[in-house]
Parts: sequence; C-alpha cells; structure tokens
Amino acid sequence: MRQGIHPPYRPVVFRDRAGGFAFLTRSTMTSDRTVDWEDGNTYPVVDVEISSASHPFHTGQARVLDTAGRVERFERRYGRYQAR
Repeated sequence: MRQGIHPPYRPVVFRDRAGGFAFLTRSTMTSDRTVDWEDGNTYPVVDVEISSASHPFHTGQARVLDTAGRVERFERRYGRYQAR
C-alpha cells in the first residue's frame, strides 16, 4: 500500500436529524461541524438524510405493492398464454 495517498481514517458521528438518531463509527468523511459525544470527546459530525431510524423499510412504514392484482389485470386484459 502506498504511503501518503489515503485520507485519514478516524472516528466520525453520523446523525440522522429526521429520526433523531446518531451513531459513532470510523470513516474518511470530513466535516467542519463537531459534536460532543457521550464519552466526553468531540468528533466531526456528518448529517445524513436517511438512516435505519427513519427509512420506511426499517420502521415498518413501507408500502407493499399489489403485484398479484397487476398480474391478474394483465391476464384479464390480454388473456393467458396457453401451450398447444
């Protein structure tokens, strides 16, 4: 691995404002803003639009598409293929 070409890998806080959720992890992301974390240290903070706390799939708010109804409507409209 070549020296001096990789960005620094350091602790960063990712914060989801919509879900009120934040977590500390390591990343190469940078930010001018900082936050005081639970352990008393100050870390750079990166705001994200969506996380597991606000994503519809993880919160149970996801819509289920009615694919069966679409298939039945297609078969009614165009007829079912029949092997001869």
